[in-house]
Amino acid sequence: MGDLLHGFRKYWLSQFSHISDARILLAVSGGADSMALAHIFLSSGIKFGVAHCNFGLRAEASDMDEALVADWCTSNKITFYSVRFPTKEKATEWKKGTQETARILRYEWFETVRKSNGYDRIATAHHANDNVETVLINLFKGTGIQGMHGIQPENNFVIRPLLFATRKAIDEYIGDNKIYFREDVSNKSDDYLRNAVRHHLVPAAEQLFPSAIKQANESIFRFGEAEQLYTQAINVHRKQLLELRGKDYYISVRKLRLRKPIHTICYELLQPFGFVSAQLPSILSLLTSESGHYVASATHRLIRNRDFLVIAANAEQEADLLQITELPCEITTTTHVYKFKLIAVPKHLNTSTDIAYIDAADVSFPLTLRKWRIGDYFYPLGMNMKKKKVSKLLIDNKVPLHKKEQLRILESGKRILWVAGIRLDERCKIKPSTTSVIEVIVAEM
Repeated sequence: MGDLLHGFRKYWLSQFSHISDARILLAVSGGADSMALAHIFLSSGIKFGVAHCNFGLRAEASDMDEALVADWCTSNKITFYSVRFPTKEKATEWKKGTQETARILRYEWFETVRKSNGYDRIATAHHANDNVETVLINLFKGTGIQGMHGIQPENNFVIRPLLFATRKAIDEYIGDNKIYFREDVSNKSDDYLRNAVRHHLVPAAEQLFPSAIKQANESIFRFGEAEQLYTQAINVHRKQLLELRGKDYYISVRKLRLRKPIHTICYELLQPFGFVSAQLPSILSLLTSESGHYVASATHRLIRNRDFLVIAANAEQEADLLQITELPCEITTTTHVYKFKLIAVPKHLNTSTDIAYIDAADVSFPLTLRKWRIGDYFYPLGMNMKKKKVSKLLIDNKVPLHKKEQLRILESGKRILWVAGIRLDERCKIKPSTTSVIEVIVAEM
């Protein structure tokens, strides 16, 4: 009894001295771990209230869990908060697993209670065994070094003051103090991944290494500190390799090839954009591929474009054809804004390719702003009425794949007026006879 209580007080001082006078909202399920923590809080004189979630997943057993916690709070004059969730219905609605749904509901409600009632922190009863189980799961899932730091003692407003304690020490404390608790029968099932790890992997490790939990937690602490050094190094590579151009990131192929260890650096650079470790062979093959090849994640593509790898967000689906019926007007796509207005003939023409000056007499409404197509052709300004395919124009201008997908054509009566942002058609340029001009400006969002 004394060992766990002494260990708790020592751990509390080392990890949570900055909140020594805080009011804590303690999450209590009625199980062994949380009932032990409630008893420890009571014995330590910490100011706390208790929050209990009834997920309605075990019929009468769930109600009996709630009753146990409520009775304990009444007996010890502790403020009690409770809530009941339609967990299965929510899981169906959100298309998530039952456990994930329960976790989201639980923490959102805890935070609501915390804010509404003036608590400084939320405390959960995660302990050393939970920490080891988490790291083992992350290890076999391939989460990388970020998964090796395990459960943190403090994360935003959530604290875990039992992380120092093993399950064995908690069980002994419960027995010594005759603490009542309720056993969740689902904890004995291997249906949930964590239970399977708890029932099979951890006991096997403890048979080979009697101090497995303690030693593993010491290693987890060192992993956490090593991660800080690792993150600092990765941030240096990120700063040197990722170049933001508009909304896209460019990585020099030459520079990336010189980096070691290249697998780890690639993974860390690209993981924030949804790429996973299993894609690394395909990603590295882009270093020797031709322009236009790419690897896709759920949200982005990594595209080889000449001397660069370009990280670009996946194109959103939008209307292929937009019409302009009157001026002035503004058209917004997912990537660009097009502004149209009628002006007098300007004395000085802006030579930017993002601005088009079109002789108003050469067009008829409605104008059409559409995506370009294979087979499109026009007569580029300055080429003496020589016809050219739009596809060839894009190649000559070295337009990357993702930019090609964003490109729009302005046309009138199925006649191309402007390849937006690149070249005007010779037939609609300003002439000595021009009296009014349609000005079109395109800008990236």
